[in-house]
Formats: sequence, structure tokens, C-alpha cells
Amino acid sequence: MTHINKSFAELGVRDEIVRALRERGIEHPFAIQELTLPMALAGDDLIGQARTGMGKTFAFGVPLLHKVSTDADRPLSGAPRALIVVPTRELCIQVYEDLCGAAQYLTAPAGEGERPLSVVAIYGGRPYEPQIEALQAGADVVVGTPGRLLDLANQGHLQLGGLSVLVLDEADEMLDLGFLPDIERILRLTPDTRQSMLFSATMPDPIITLARTFMNQPTHIRAEAPHSAATHDTTEQFAYRAHALDKVEMVSRILQAEGRGATMIFTRTKRTAQKVADELGERGFKVGAVHGDLGQIAREKALAAFRTGDVDVLVATDVAARGIDIDDITHVINYQIPDDEQSYVHRIGRTGRAGKTGIAVTLVDWDEMPRWGMIDKALGLDTPEPAETYSNSPHLYEELNIPTGATGSIGAPKRTSSKRTERAPRAERESKPRERTRERRRTRGGQAATAAAAADGSEATATVIAEPSAGSAEGSEAPRRRRRRRPRKAPAAAAAAPAADG
Repeated sequence: MTHINKSFAELGVRDEIVRALRERGIEHPFAIQELTLPMALAGDDLIGQARTGMGKTFAFGVPLLHKVSTDADRPLSGAPRALIVVPTRELCIQVYEDLCGAAQYLTAPAGEGERPLSVVAIYGGRPYEPQIEALQAGADVVVGTPGRLLDLANQGHLQLGGLSVLVLDEADEMLDLGFLPDIERILRLTPDTRQSMLFSATMPDPIITLARTFMNQPTHIRAEAPHSAATHDTTEQFAYRAHALDKVEMVSRILQAEGRGATMIFTRTKRTAQKVADELGERGFKVGAVHGDLGQIAREKALAAFRTGDVDVLVATDVAARGIDIDDITHVINYQIPDDEQSYVHRIGRTGRAGKTGIAVTLVDWDEMPRWGMIDKALGLDTPEPAETYSNSPHLYEELNIPTGATGSIGAPKRTSSKRTERAPRAERESKPRERTRERRRTRGGQAATAAAAADGSEATATVIAEPSAGSAEGSEAPRRRRRRRPRKAPAAAAAAPAADG
């Protein structure tokens, strides 16, 4: 990606925003920012099309902050002046953090003095009360997901009648997730005089129709050649036909490739995501998981660890991964292939971003070949029949630059999944009664059990006393239990036992 000669300051962005961006190492806009800034600063409606990772957040964030903080006709009062609607909680948090950073030196009137410009994040999975309190305290810019935004608007806590700017980010993702009806309801709550910006990686027909409905003669800006979003020229792509039982072994080798940094692994199901994360953790990799079975707090912790480098492998489902916007991912591994070519594009777009290069590896199981064939044909990948590959195949090591001595593990297990540690004690507790029941059924009446115990120190008797003795002093209760079982006072029961067992 190339930079332009002009800086943000030369494009007319106010000094406070320029200063904040410069402190983050950002002085020159990326392509999508270069093309959108002049029109966005002028107040025009626009559609920005560029794949994820091309700098769309500041393409709308910079002009949005500039406008709401310099609009003399509508000074900041604590009521929302700008709304950014995003498809996922993770993207909501990220956009919120980016805007907070860019707005750190902006202020708004407050009584006799000034207060910092307020940015508030509104999303599901967290309690309503803190978000309601934040809105009541004053929210100049609101970033949110459709469902929670609509809930708070319907409850009267979120007032959208005073908006100056409205942004729909990742519009195609919102379409895929079924949020279009909610978006239309939100739009009906906003004034017609607002400036509108829509950003999307792809432009399916429903999004085009939506844009025509709520935007005023928008300018369509494409930041790259039409084919670039599909081919990902900065990402080297590999596909291998792999056996399901060997995939974790293959992934373990790929994670030891030379130059491998932060890595995302995609699965189609929540259960597979957790299983892969657990197995990689057992092999010593620093791995986290993000999927729908995890609570919002657990997902945020996993993402925070991935961003800081405490975890360098993140296993995710497609839905959970939407909105994860990290520039330094070197490898993407499709553990299971996606449903269609658009999902494939979004997955591999996690690497090769912001002018960097990346590697995408797709493991195609035998029963996935028909679907892979459709993806390959739709995107022109020229790999309709991936080479049959195993974890010890020489070409895997050679093509992905894996050291020849790489094995299936790299050290002591690193358990990063709280889900697994929560389940283990329950599984252990449940296994004991089942084992004890099986041993009891093997006895043939009271007399036979006693004889067996006397003969060999006794598996049957040991099973009966194992659970109580684990929680008490050794030998304190066991003798009394054995004595109670020795009397042969129930011949009817003893006679019934063989019939029940046989």
C-alpha cells in the first residue's frame, strides 16, 4: 500500500487529532483514508469499499471527530452527535479504542469550562446499567452493535434525533449476521439531515439497496482494484488435502515455521475451536480460543492476550472472529474450510494487511473437496485438487519453511482455556460412581465378594471404600465398612444378584 505526499495536517484535519495520531505513529493516510478524507471533511455522503485491514476506521473516524468537534451550529452538549454501528462486540471495542485515542486532546463545553470529548461503547454481553450511566453522563460519539443500540433507543436511554454523522462499518458483515432489519429501524430514528458514511469489503445487492435508501447521492470510493479483495496479493496461499486425524499434527508443525508470528486458526464449529485450542495447549503452544460458547468477558480476555502477545495463537469460529482487526498476524490456518468464497476472503484477509505480507494455509479434508472446488473456482485459485499431505510430508516442511526437526509439541502443556479446566473436575467426579457400579455388578452375591476380597486384597472391596477414604484419614472408616459387609444375613438378595447380572 502506498502513502500519499500529504499528511493528515495538510489535508485540513484539526491539530488536536493530528497530534494524537502522530503520537501513535500515524502521520500519512492509507489509500482509503486519502480518498475519503476530502469528501468526508466536506460533509458529503460516501461509500467506502476496501477489504478489512486497509485503514477504514480512521477513514471515517478522523472526519467524524473533526466534524462533531468543530460544528459551531451544533455544539457538543452530551447528547450523541455521531453514531457508528458495527456488526460485532469485538469490532465495537476496537473502534471505540481507536476513536478514544484519536480524540484524547479534543474537548467539549462543560459549564464554565471544558470537558474531554466523550466516546461510549454500547454492545451486548455486558450489563445494561454501566452503559446507561455512560449515556446519561454524556456521550458525544457512540459506537455500538445493532441489537443493544436498538434496545437502549427503545427504552429511551439513547437519543438519536440530534445526530450529525452516521457510520455503518462492515456493512456486508451485518448483512450476513441478519442485522439488516435492526439497521433499518435504527436509521428511522435518525434525522434526515445527518451525514452518512457506509464502509464495506464487498457490496452485495441488499447493501446497495440500503445505501440508496438512506444516503443522499453518495460517492462510491474503491481503494483498490476490483480483484484485489478476492486475490489478496500480499498473502501467499497454500492448500493441502489433509486427513482429519492428522490435522492437529500438521498445525503443530506449521506453528513452528520460520518467521511465524501471531496466528489465527479458523474452524467451522464452536466445539472444534475449543478442541483444537485444548490440544494445542497440551502440546505447549500459547493458545486462546474465541467462540460462541465462551462468555463475553472470556472472549475479551482472550483477544486482549492475543493483542499483547501473551497468546500468539488464536482459534476462532467465523462469527466470533468478525471484527478482530489486528495488523501483525503472519499466518492464517483454515483448519476447516469455510462455507463459501466470501468467508474464505474474510478469513485470509486477517493477514497480509497494512502493506505487510502473510501466509494462508487451508487444510481440506476428503469430504470437503466438493465445497473447496467451488471456492477455488469462484476465486480462481488454480488449486482444485490440493496435494495429499501429512504431518511428515517433506513438501509441507519445504513450502512453509518448517525446520526438519519440528515435532508435534514444543514443551510443557500451556492451558489457556478456562472452559477445559472447569470441565475436568466434573468429569472426574462423574467417572467414580460409574466405575464403582461396574465393579459391584461383577460380584456374585455377598459370599463370593467376601471370598474375592480375602483372596487378593480385593478390587471389589477397594472400589467400595475408594471415594470415602480419599477425603478422610486412611483406615478410619474402611474397617467398619468391611465389617458391615461380611455378615451373610441376606441370602435372598445374594441369590437375586446373579439373576440381575446374568
